[in-house]
Order: sequence, then structure tokens, then C-alpha cells
Amino acid sequence: MQRRKFIAAAAAALPLGLSAAPFPPSPAAGERQLIELRTYEIKFGGSGQRALREYLAQVLSPALEKLGCPAPKLLKELGNSEPANLWLLIAYPDAETYVQAQQLEAGADFLAASKTYDAIPPGQPIYNRYASQLMLAFTGMPEVAFPGPEAGLFELRTYEGYSEDAVRRKTAMFNDEEIVLFHEVGLHPVFFGKMIAGPYRPSLVYMLHFRDMEERNANWSTFGNHPDWKAMLQKEKYANTVSNIRKTFLVPG
Repeated sequence: MQRRKFIAAAAAALPLGLSAAPFPPSPAAGERQLIELRTYEIKFGGSGQRALREYLAQVLSPALEKLGCPAPKLLKELGNSEPANLWLLIAYPDAETYVQAQQLEAGADFLAASKTYDAIPPGQPIYNRYASQLMLAFTGMPEVAFPGPEAGLFELRTYEGYSEDAVRRKTAMFNDEEIVLFHEVGLHPVFFGKMIAGPYRPSLVYMLHFRDMEERNANWSTFGNHPDWKAMLQKEKYANTVSNIRKTFLVPG
């Protein structure tokens, strides 16, 4: 019922002259999460990272959890990147929850909890800007699998396709065959998602976790030499599905 209300509201917001096409039923209707990956670009020379971390952990995260989101995951880039970036992984149960999360400042309790953070003066900014990527979880992995403290390394991969069809075929490859093999060889998935808002479209994005770089390298090698992977590569339906790969290594923040 909530999903139907949200769709009706979205349709009503369309400009005059446009009509919303019927939404096709999803294989896991109401269960595929919306995934937001935020990147906070920290102000060079700034000293306010602590205030941002406190806000994310003590204000934003509890507010999102009240809406039904799992506790968000804070990450930072491996090494000393310039500018420094903090990444926040948020999983929303559905689109309506995502919309509600964009209006947290309308609540008096949230504003009260944000008072210290909101008082940061313009001459001492914490970050330049933050960007968001919004993804719809794959049917083959409809929810984010937040790992425990044993995960010391995260690998974020963006697969760009030369066309929407290329990304659809690569998504099918993951849903039908590749995700199962990932689990088998120790490429531990955190999420798989189709990018529906953000850069590099059309594309899909996924994240893996490992104990360390040694485990990562060993398990990718196992995957690359696996006969099932080699068999997938020979299938015409999966040909020319990835035109560019972007890769970022992250560690717990």
C-alpha cells in the first residue's frame, strides 16, 4: 500500500503533458533496497573531520535507523588521498523511506540534535561538497550485506557500459551466474546496484569486502582461473558488456 501511494505521488509531480508509465512488477517487489553512497570531499587543511564524524554517527545515523534503515557504514579511502574523502553507505528499505530521509530537517528533534553541527561557522567549513550515487539493488542480492569488524578492506567497482543494453546484460550475468561464483571463491559482496542517479551512467556498481589486500588478491586470482568464469566469458550474450572499470579501495572510517 505504501509503495502504491509513493508511486501515485511521484506521478502527480510530473510536469503537465507527461504521464507515468505503469511500473512493471519487480521480481522482489518491496524488497530491493535503494542504496546511497555519499562522498564527502574534506576541505584541504580543514580540522573539522571530527565534527562531521560525530554528526554522521550521533545525529544522522540514529535518524535514519528510526526510519527503518540499517546503521550506515562510514568508510575512508585507502592511503592518503588528496583531497581526503569520507564515504557513507546508506541502505533504504524503499523509495518512500529515501524521500522521507531527505526531509529530516523538518523534524524538531533532528534540528535539536544537529544544533552543534549547524553552528559551524562559514569560515571553518568541514567539506567542499558531498556527492551522492543512488542505486537500486540487484534482484540477485536485494539487500546490502553489512559486514562485521573482520572486514578490513573494501573494494568499490563501477562498471560502465557503452549502452543501456550492455549494462542490462552485465546485470543479468551477475544475477544469473556471477554472484553465486563470487560467494564460492571468497569475493564477499556488500552490495550490487544499478546506478539510477549519479555519474558514469549507464553503469552498475558493486562493493566487496576482505580481511586485507592479501586475501583480496588471492581470491580474485581464484576467480579469474575458475572454469565457470572462463565459461561465462565465452557466452555471446555477455560479450561487450563493460566498456570501463573504475575501482576504489576503502577501509573502515
